[in-house]
Amino acid sequence: MLNAIDKLAALSPRRAFKRAGELAGEQQWQRAARLYSIAAEAGLAEAQFALGEAYMAGRGLSQNPREAARWFQRAAEAGHVESQCRLAGMFIHGLKAPSPDQAASLFGDHVQPSETANAADFASALIWARRAAEAGSADGEALLGYILSNGPDDIRDLAAAELYYRRSAAQNWPQGHLGLGMILMRQADTAEKTVAAMREFEEAVKADLPTAHYLLGVIHEQAVGVLPDPARALTHYRKAAIHGIRNAQAKLGAMLLAGHGCAPDPIEGESWLRRAAIAGDPEAAALVADLYARGGALPPNYAEAALWFRVAAEAGHRVAARALGMLYLTGAGVARDPEEAARWLARAAQQGDIVAGADLGNLMLRGEVRQSSVDGLPIHEWFEKAAESGDLIGAFNYGVCLAEGVGVKRDDARAAIWLRRAAEGVVNAQYWYGRLLFEGRGIPADPVEAHRWIARAAETGMVEALALLAEMKLHGHGCPRDHAGARDMFLRVAASGHAGAMFALGALYGGGHDIPTDRIEAQAWFAKAAALNHPVAQLMLGRYLRKGLAGPPDPVQAARWLNRALAQGVDEARIDLAELALPDAPQPRQAAGD
Repeated sequence: MLNAIDKLAALSPRRAFKRAGELAGEQQWQRAARLYSIAAEAGLAEAQFALGEAYMAGRGLSQNPREAARWFQRAAEAGHVESQCRLAGMFIHGLKAPSPDQAASLFGDHVQPSETANAADFASALIWARRAAEAGSADGEALLGYILSNGPDDIRDLAAAELYYRRSAAQNWPQGHLGLGMILMRQADTAEKTVAAMREFEEAVKADLPTAHYLLGVIHEQAVGVLPDPARALTHYRKAAIHGIRNAQAKLGAMLLAGHGCAPDPIEGESWLRRAAIAGDPEAAALVADLYARGGALPPNYAEAALWFRVAAEAGHRVAARALGMLYLTGAGVARDPEEAARWLARAAQQGDIVAGADLGNLMLRGEVRQSSVDGLPIHEWFEKAAESGDLIGAFNYGVCLAEGVGVKRDDARAAIWLRRAAEGVVNAQYWYGRLLFEGRGIPADPVEAHRWIARAAETGMVEALALLAEMKLHGHGCPRDHAGARDMFLRVAASGHAGAMFALGALYGGGHDIPTDRIEAQAWFAKAAALNHPVAQLMLGRYLRKGLAGPPDPVQAARWLNRALAQGVDEARIDLAELALPDAPQPRQAAGD
């Protein structure tokens, strides 16, 4: 309801507009909006503009960009320059041109404001910006310069953009200075041109334009045409960051973290990086994650690291995707899940991360991931591409794919070629190539050369290489037989929990070799290997216990271990079980199919 004074003002559009301005000055928004609406309906362009502003800001009315655009368009069509500028800006941010049957609204019913960021209408924006520029508006000239320099190819005209930016800057319009500076910076191939661009940015920062602050920060940090000045860069980044420029927040956070241009401040640095990450900066999210993963100035927190690596990875950051995969693989900060690890490693690999592809391939080769989880992924192609580029790890992984038939038909001959190439710098490749030589797969068997390569891998402490080298010493393959040397090497390998080495020690101490027989020691090693589910060790332990070779016979425990060996497919255990005579003991289990 209008009071008496407002009713009197409402009798004239001009009076209504004037009274509305007075009320707006007193922040009486609802009363002002009613009077603006009366004057706008009467066709007063200034009132239409003011009503559009009220709808945009939600002052006295529900915020409604559709209605704002409708009133801006009515005023713009009447020649109101500010409305023309406002309308051009709204088109740049996503308004659609009205169809003939939608003259009252710039939005179709299907268009939501949230969609506008990805639906810029430069053609319509160009019409209104040009009208405002032709009327001499500095804002219109800056808008026109922006459209001509950033619009689609059929609109873009950098020479004309520079002209309009210069006209705007000549009227000391901050956006004109900013746009001109950006145009000049694109053309800057000399220090003088860079300085000229900087002068425009410095004019723009007088109006505290955050983008100008950010660009000056970049110039001073990266020494673009000037000497590096990290302290000044930090100052500009901070001002831009406070105004919400995401890239500036990320830059400021990184500089504070590293102490670049200031004393290191990991707490504030993390805070700015976090703000940038929340705003959608994947690099900032990855930096926050890495900060928590590495620890140091801040305590390590793998759960927090996993959260931010996920944010970055989902935004397309491939290194973060690989890092998240490794967290799932190791169970740091998240439940260990090789399948989930494979999913993130695959995403990173598909984006070109060679290391992630190698990690994924190794997961698969170790049998930690179901084949169905990686079906359709060209893992061998990633490895082949890496191998052909000269990457030795890629050559190794591709060689293993060929040797094992992973994603590609098994080809031992080609596997040998790639593994030989990788063996010059990759320990695992030395072991694999040595195995191919030892077994004569894809290349003629050569035990001496096999021994040389396997010994190279064993020198680094590689457990599998040490185990195979010990076996070669035991049997004299590619080197003189040396049972004592083999025993010492098996002892070293067994210390790492290698069941095969434990079994070999049991066999060595059991007799028939060039070291003293010690059946108590033999039984102890068979027991250790059997506990790790080594099937033949279970058979041997059952025999020792049945026969009492290292102490009193123990038929109950003998039956237990022989049954476990039989369950794993060791058919010899059936004979030993048949010879057990235990009147009170339960009968040995029958294997399936007996």
